[in-house]
Amino acid sequence: MMSKDNAQKVYEILERLEITCVRHQHPPVFTVEQAEKHWKNITGAHCKNLFLRNKKGNHHYLVILEASKQAELRTLTKRLGEDRLSFASPERLMRFLGLEAGSVSPFGLINDRQKQVKVIVDSGLKEADLVNFHPNINTETVGITYFDFEKFLSWTGHNVRYVHF
Repeated sequence: MMSKDNAQKVYEILERLEITCVRHQHPPVFTVEQAEKHWKNITGAHCKNLFLRNKKGNHHYLVILEASKQAELRTLTKRLGEDRLSFASPERLMRFLGLEAGSVSPFGLINDRQKQVKVIVDSGLKEADLVNFHPNINTETVGITYFDFEKFLSWTGHNVRYVHF
């Protein structure tokens, strides 16, 4: 069961980093299609986040892209120099990002203290004024400026690679 504590931890970090956010509450959503019903009054780019692994299971990726775009895994596999990419299991998601399925978010990087997850960001998001993510719980959406999103990513210490989707 997803905990409000997960979201509270995110809000505390955003406050510490002096990142202003707009919070929106909604019923639990597990897919972009479900979330779209609640986006009418939420401005900014809506993002989807994919947690992937390579064939050997020794590389993990958090792929962040605009919700209307598709991440063609074969193309991404070649770009990243991997043998094959597939969705990581719920167990791996919990182990590496401390998240449950349906709540994948860049904010899960706060739980990856060993920096084992590689971050891939859609370069098209740089054009957005605001970006929206779950705060590690799928009953809320948080909007922050793209500038603050990059500030957050920098704070996590993860290497970030920008890719055009």
